[in-house]
Amino acid sequence: MADMQLVSASFIVLYNLLKKSKKKKRRSWTSPLFVMRSREPDVNSSFLLQDLLSEEYQCRFKNFTKMSMEDFNFILNHIREIISKSDTKFRKAIPCDERLAVTLRFLATGDSYVSLQYLFKISKQAISRIIPEVFEAIIHCLGDFVQVPSSTEEWKEISKRFEEVWNFPHCVGSIDGKHVLLQAPMKSGSDFFNYKS
Repeated sequence: MADMQLVSASFIVLYNLLKKSKKKKRRSWTSPLFVMRSREPDVNSSFLLQDLLSEEYQCRFKNFTKMSMEDFNFILNHIREIISKSDTKFRKAIPCDERLAVTLRFLATGDSYVSLQYLFKISKQAISRIIPEVFEAIIHCLGDFVQVPSSTEEWKEISKRFEEVWNFPHCVGSIDGKHVLLQAPMKSGSDFFNYKS
């Protein structure tokens, strides 16, 4: 009987030792992809934004954000205080310029948060918080820069001008054109040719 108790106790001790040695390492709460976001320890922006903000790529910056660097800086200077976050012991905050760039890229392309997370190396969960925050900041700080008609007559006048100039009735505003790639129907001649290249 004493031998049986000794064997049982040994088994329990060995089992506990093995269990402790097989204990999983604690997973980090951030994917390794998103941890290393920068070239230098002091800079927290992604490679992409650092490159696009350099002078030699200014034309590509405009293509990427659909905005000139001057307009980008104008908006950033107005909303910086609202969208900036502080670093913590656990992680560095995503910089203001990157928060604005993610939002502008989302507006320019309509990319999903998943697609943007690989482009900017920011998790889709963080992007889902960043974009609404930047929208609210832009509306709050720059709302006075956009003039919206205040009366029904002003709206009707705009609609009338669209119909006169563009033969496009019931339109009260436009922002920008969007090139849509499509295959031209057979025997359509030059109806579907893009003369703007």
